[in-house]
Amino acid sequence: MRVREGTPEDVSRALAIWRDAVDATHPFLSPDDRVEIDHMVEHAFLPAVQLWMAEDDTGRPVGFLVMDRDMIDALFVDPAVHGRGYGTLLLNHALTLAPNARVDASEQATNALPFYLARGFRIVGRSPTDPQGRPYPLVHLAR
Repeated sequence: MRVREGTPEDVSRALAIWRDAVDATHPFLSPDDRVEIDHMVEHAFLPAVQLWMAEDDTGRPVGFLVMDRDMIDALFVDPAVHGRGYGTLLLNHALTLAPNARVDASEQATNALPFYLARGFRIVGRSPTDPQGRPYPLVHLAR
């Protein structure tokens, strides 16, 4: 189990992880919003960011992290390996990059908020919508 810097070749695997994780943890997304967000993630977000990939002991990527300075922009793990420490591994890497990291977690996703609260984050605010104005509240967290 390790974290490594991502490469352009990791984008397709990161997209597959994102899709599987969102399907498993974001059932509240409307079908139209799910398609719109998927398109943005595939064509605009993932190709333009620095990825950090979590790999299992065989070298297979099972999760990814994206940072924007001290903001955790994305942390997703393949649901097939949820609960095995890969999310914590990626979060610990984020904290080595930015000890005072912040993150916005979906209020409706069942796993995100408990994950961050259990690892020392505290709620510092809330937004009633996502950044695009869709009706998906976000909880703002900081260390």
